[in-house]
Amino acid sequence: MKYGFEKVREMEIPELASTAVLYRHAKTGARVLSVVNDDENKVFGISFRTPPEDSTGVAHILEHSVLCGSEKYPVREPFVELLKGSLQTFLNALTFPDKTCYPVASANVADFYNLVDVYLDAVFHPRLTENTLRQEGWHYETEGADKPLSYKGVVFNEMKGAYSSPDSLLYEYSQHSLFPDTTYGLDSGGDPAVIPDLTFEKFMDFHRTHYHPSNAYAFFYGDDDPDKRLEILDREFSRYERIDVTGTRVPLQPRFADAVAVKKPYPASERLSKGMFTVNWMLAETADANLNLALHILDHILIGLPSSPLRKALMDSGLGEDLAGVGLEGDIRQMFFSVGLKGIHPSNAIKVESLIFHTIKELVENGIDPMDVEAAVNSVEFDLRENNSGSYPRGLSLMFQALSTWLYDSEDGTEGDPFVLLPFEEPLRNIKAWLEQGERIFEELLARLFLHNPHRTTVQLDPDHKLARTLAAEERARLDAARKAMSEQDVQRVMDEAAELMRLQAEPDAPEALATIPRLAVADLPRENQLIPTEERTASGAPVLFHELHTNGIAYLDLAFDMSGIPDRLLPYASVFSRALLEMGTEQRGYVEFSQWVARITGGIWGQIHNTPILDSDIAGSRLILRAKATHEHAAEMAEILREVLTSAKLTDRNRFRQIVSEAVARVEQRIVPSGHQVVATRLRARSHRAHAMEEMISGVSNLFFLRTLRDRVENDFRRVAKELEEFRSLLLRKNGLLLNATMDADGFRALEPELAAIADCLPEKDAPAQERAPMDLPAVEGMTIPAQVNYVGKSCNVAELGFAFTGTAQAVNKLLRTGYLWERVRVQGGAYGSFCIVDRLGGTLSFISYRDPNLDRTLTAYDAAADHLANLELSRDELEKSVIGAIGELDQYMLPDAKGYTALARHLSGQTDEYLQTLRDQALAVTEQDFRDFAEAVRLTAENGAVCVLGHEPGMDASELEFVKTPVL
Repeated sequence: MKYGFEKVREMEIPELASTAVLYRHAKTGARVLSVVNDDENKVFGISFRTPPEDSTGVAHILEHSVLCGSEKYPVREPFVELLKGSLQTFLNALTFPDKTCYPVASANVADFYNLVDVYLDAVFHPRLTENTLRQEGWHYETEGADKPLSYKGVVFNEMKGAYSSPDSLLYEYSQHSLFPDTTYGLDSGGDPAVIPDLTFEKFMDFHRTHYHPSNAYAFFYGDDDPDKRLEILDREFSRYERIDVTGTRVPLQPRFADAVAVKKPYPASERLSKGMFTVNWMLAETADANLNLALHILDHILIGLPSSPLRKALMDSGLGEDLAGVGLEGDIRQMFFSVGLKGIHPSNAIKVESLIFHTIKELVENGIDPMDVEAAVNSVEFDLRENNSGSYPRGLSLMFQALSTWLYDSEDGTEGDPFVLLPFEEPLRNIKAWLEQGERIFEELLARLFLHNPHRTTVQLDPDHKLARTLAAEERARLDAARKAMSEQDVQRVMDEAAELMRLQAEPDAPEALATIPRLAVADLPRENQLIPTEERTASGAPVLFHELHTNGIAYLDLAFDMSGIPDRLLPYASVFSRALLEMGTEQRGYVEFSQWVARITGGIWGQIHNTPILDSDIAGSRLILRAKATHEHAAEMAEILREVLTSAKLTDRNRFRQIVSEAVARVEQRIVPSGHQVVATRLRARSHRAHAMEEMISGVSNLFFLRTLRDRVENDFRRVAKELEEFRSLLLRKNGLLLNATMDADGFRALEPELAAIADCLPEKDAPAQERAPMDLPAVEGMTIPAQVNYVGKSCNVAELGFAFTGTAQAVNKLLRTGYLWERVRVQGGAYGSFCIVDRLGGTLSFISYRDPNLDRTLTAYDAAADHLANLELSRDELEKSVIGAIGELDQYMLPDAKGYTALARHLSGQTDEYLQTLRDQALAVTEQDFRDFAEAVRLTAENGAVCVLGHEPGMDASELEFVKTPVL
């Protein structure tokens, strides 16, 4: 027994260089998985089984609400205070269909334990009130006793945004269709039509029954003291007595005897008449390690590559524009597989279903191509060994993997095992051995779990041009019925409650309450930036940036091609050209064989566009970058693949290029609603700098319009399109336009160096003509209309042109503005899901953007009023220090080795030297209250001169005080 915990099991996991120990708290039954290794990016998470019984969003709303003040930290938003003044590398909370997770991460041990302490108090001792539910969930508002009611609430508006995204709806309906009798058949996020059914009593009862140590799954990861972890948890858990939590168990969905068909509408404009369709199968529980890994490999075989047989059959059919469905979903108790097409004519749904079954039947009868199997096994194995979690801490991805088996008790009450999927060597070895013995394991899985599995559904989403209006009318009817049922006293109470909520939202926290939030001192912060090792070399005359870093035997290589010679008429091709280069085959190999080659040898080769203003200039640093990674053993062959692409990629296959363009259209349309804030930010900045204008042409709304036209041109005039692709290639792929970026250890680089020279030598040495570019000329007040129930509201100005110069102090000011004023005015009081302030030092612009916002004019007024807020700001020493800590935390973002190498490349392209970045740090560390007031000038210039861009619903624009120049987007 150690600090009240009994050791249940210990496991060495060599493939993760970790020791994992499972503990149980003797008094409460709380479970703890403690993973010890040398990773400085420490992770803690506490999770609860939270399967809802309805779609009121209670689990989601509670996830927001527990972070609104607690017993030990009685401030309105401890979460925001941590965002302001922490070195956190991850800080968030997440609601899943069956669990709610509260993870934090930091590379600083003192900061890490501060985060753990605040989160533990938040989840177990929140100050939940009716006003908390009103703010984060929903409440009525009215502007007067004789005025209509409306709904307000952060989660309410967040989910209205989610229900405006066809892809989100397709995922929800596909999952719901397979699990009608369990929690997975409900919307844990909340259905906007049902959220107002949530009462305060149900809200509080959910916390009482679910947020208890007996229902808790705690997780630690990293290089901190493993004994201290238990001591911290025991201090909290020991305050409780064990309770019965069998009611939170996630039951199995009984299997269907027959397939089920579901047909649903989605909100669409009259311009769009295309549907979406998936076939979905419930497969098996997650807890069989061999089966779990085999299904992940099978997912890659079927749809993981452009040449994968099921993906290829669907795209070659011409029945749709892009793949639909999530493929394998393995994070819930019973895994499922979902695949289909988007952009179909509704009458073709039956053809899509028939094609899917026909393709799977052929694979079962004729066998899967051994090259597809080898490619999939290599790709999955590479991912497992690389353990690259991107911008997420590695420990966080490990926590989610453990929870995917740990959370689920068996029907006889045996508790779930968190260790099942963490060690991967044995199941990988088993699968390879079975394949070597000639076993048809993947064909058998296809036959058993797909062809002969009656537990399947089809989901068809058809466009409904009237649905947005119908939903608005239904909401209006519910509100009017509620208003009709109210007495005068009831209406007055609604007004009084809304006024009281606004008063509380505007009331500042007491200094003594803010002082309870633990944080580091500025004196604890490192004074020097963390440098990324960079050596400038050459390979046969081409410049090379080499970053000597420990990469676990993986070579990361970037080939950055200068796009400054590409004329504006060709520039919008960039994204589809980068795909065509890698996905249309070469003179030596068709695209199926080529895709298999890439997947068998490498960890992936892909294209990425990078546009950046260059420091202190109006020049754009614009590059099309081919990114590749492979083990040192295969690095030379990776270079051979790249040379073949650069010298002999085929760009003349009209059918294949048609598919690439159709997919591109569908994918850009898909991200408009969920990433509306990015769409608006890109559009606004296009007015300010040529680099951002290029970004808009390559990836913004302008590119969507180009791609739609290109789709028609491919059908009607492909000879000219092919000629333009060839012209793009000729202007781009030049030796004297190439910059090589290599991230690996010294031995790996020595072995690869001759290959870099060979890559440079395979390219022609020629100049490209310089192009005249300018910022885009767009309307000063622009409205981009979509069939959504929310808005993305932006305002931006190039303040550098008006005489304002950003320094490193802007990092601190912006951090506090974003997590203070904007959070309170736009999110808390306005009900938007989020709001951002973006300082573009290189381009000289200041931008304000909101996310899933019910308002328009109100949000713009809040942006403009930020100038007076800053000009009259009086900051305590505590607030000032918090802003510095938060700014340094953003400067010192934790990065994995490949991200470090790419970041160094990006800095090089933008002209940001180590000396310049250190100056920014020095300025941020020395920020004063006067710097905040000085920044008010940038906000004032934006208020008076800024352009406005709104992506949202047209009625809101029509009701605005502004005159919008409107453009339909979806």
